[in-house]
Amino acid sequence: METRVTKLLNIKYPIIQGGMAWVAEYHLASAVSNAGGLGLIGAAAAPGDWVRQQVRQMKELTDKPFGVNVMLMSPYADEVAQVIIEEKVPVVTTGAGSPEKYIKGWKESGTVVIPVVASCALAKRMERVGCDAVIAEGMESGGHIGETTTMCLVPQVVDSVNIPVIAAGGIADSRGVNAAFSLGAEAVQMGTCFVATKESWVHENYKERILKAKDIDTRVTGRTTGHPVRCLRNAMTSRFLAAEAQGASLEELEKMTLGGLRKVVIDGDINEGSIMAGQIAGMVNESLTCSELIEKIMSGVRAL
Repeated sequence: METRVTKLLNIKYPIIQGGMAWVAEYHLASAVSNAGGLGLIGAAAAPGDWVRQQVRQMKELTDKPFGVNVMLMSPYADEVAQVIIEEKVPVVTTGAGSPEKYIKGWKESGTVVIPVVASCALAKRMERVGCDAVIAEGMESGGHIGETTTMCLVPQVVDSVNIPVIAAGGIADSRGVNAAFSLGAEAVQMGTCFVATKESWVHENYKERILKAKDIDTRVTGRTTGHPVRCLRNAMTSRFLAAEAQGASLEELEKMTLGGLRKVVIDGDINEGSIMAGQIAGMVNESLTCSELIEKIMSGVRAL
């Protein structure tokens, strides 16, 4: 299948693996790239040296295109942006802000720039400042979310810009990909389903919780703070939502989730950690290799 996105990124399939904090490291990303998609290393709040090491290890495992996701609110964002230039990373995706101050340097080094957007206004702005494509991410996704669903966000973004649009949020199989293409997207970004793959290095408890999740198992915490996060329900989310309803302060709420994702990814604590996952968690019921997952998805995708 060929779209403007596959041509832009020089990949076989229009599938991008989400740059998930603590999850998207070089083992997973290289497996996705080798399977014909685009693997991403999630820089999250890591320093530049860590990202540089990840990029170099990635290059040892694949000669395919790959990318780095930059969380723009990270205190190390400037460092990571420079590492991307120095290491000649083929693709960069961004979240939690606007990458405008980095775009010139990235483009001059030959890096494709694709920000995540949650509104048409930001999508238009990203097109104006020279981004190559945008990822329109609906609120069905895991982790930090916006307020608009994928079904509504994607077609509106498609209508508002001329650059390619990649759909994200609530996509788990070929049906989701076909739906995204019908909405005008030319590729998809998927996160939760890759957490459960065999190459994913996360704790087995995390994978098992996703595999056993039901359709009603996600909760959104932090709406009152302006920073909503979708994750699977557990003891921590119950306490958090109760405290939120009682008017707990931002400081009190932040203490409840401090280091929560690490607790799940590294320690396997599915009771007190933040089990970030999208609403598609109830659709993921087997652990496959990245290659098997992508081939399974693409086998049911209709040609554009």
